[in-house]
Amino acid sequence: MPQEGVPLTPSKHLMNAEELFQIASLFVEEGVTKIRLTGGEPLVRKDFPELLQQLATLPTRLSITTNGVIIDRHTALLKKCHVNTINLSLDTLDAEKFKKITFRNDFDKVYKNIFLLLRERFHVKINVVLMKGVNDDEILDFLRFTKEHPVSVRFIEFMPFEGNAWNRSKTVSYEHIMHLVEAHFGSDAVIRLQDAPNDTTKNYKIQNFEGSFGIISTVTNPFCDSCNRLRLTANGQLKNCLFSDSESDLLAPFRAGKDIRPVIRKAVLKKHAMRGGLDRPETFDDVRQHKNRSMIRIGG
Repeated sequence: MPQEGVPLTPSKHLMNAEELFQIASLFVEEGVTKIRLTGGEPLVRKDFPELLQQLATLPTRLSITTNGVIIDRHTALLKKCHVNTINLSLDTLDAEKFKKITFRNDFDKVYKNIFLLLRERFHVKINVVLMKGVNDDEILDFLRFTKEHPVSVRFIEFMPFEGNAWNRSKTVSYEHIMHLVEAHFGSDAVIRLQDAPNDTTKNYKIQNFEGSFGIISTVTNPFCDSCNRLRLTANGQLKNCLFSDSESDLLAPFRAGKDIRPVIRKAVLKKHAMRGGLDRPETFDDVRQHKNRSMIRIGG
């Protein structure tokens, strides 16, 4: 989030809890088996408790991605709604660096909440967006954190979106991470884990460590052939790929009383084989080709 913030979308242009639930119900009827609430920060919605309890009635798994600042207020509700997995975004283990990255002095809150979630027996995944020259010097620190704590640290390659000044030189590659890990711990101590079907993460652990780690290598080693994700933005736009510059409006026809399932099916069938059509390195690296929303307007 920029320090100056972003223009807020009027609430009438956003899905309310009932609309979100009804649209999510249609996706579940069409075969969706997992729903993740992301952000911005989903916990700042005033209707979050109502929304989560409605979604919990659907025959699907629920999870959430959060910045972890106020999640301690919702642990009882999350348990009640059978949300067992928490994806917590944390790009550094250094309080001063945290303040520089987020423009907020909330590191202690987030750090304490990690241990609260572990005590409450949630499955905690820590999402770390790696940026060369910013936090790539903390890769081993995050791995040491998994020695005593049963968390899954997920290193995410820095991806290009509107306004984030991306270029490939800032990306910390899958190969670099693995070379660093194996050089430090020894290749025999790095254990490859079984990935779940359609998993976007290549999963590993260090021998005898409580936790694990994974790498989401969207840039240097994409996984598009097995990706089955869809994204529904807060204003009711369906994205069939994180990198797609096109969106399908579901909210307007839904409010008009129309059947939106044909729109959903058409959007799914139009999904490109790789990264929203940016299938060649030279195309992907050309920032002029990235006409997508910023990540803070898509949802993490």
